[in-house]
Amino acid sequence: MSLASIGVPGLIIILVIILILFGPRKLPEIGSAVGKTLAEFKKATKDILEDDKDKKTDSEKSESIK
Repeated sequence: MSLASIGVPGLIIILVIILILFGPRKLPEIGSAVGKTLAEFKKATKDILEDDKDKKTDSEKSESIK
């Protein structure tokens, strides 16, 4: 089961439940925290991919020197 299979009605239900649980005052704080978390996750993922790419390039260079 993937996130894509939830659909719009499922997302609306989830948002209503979150609104009931946390209230309208906390929603901007929660949204901000989720946004910062996603941005940090993207940054970390990008850094990991670049590190792997650099290691692969370094190993290819060392093999061509031999």
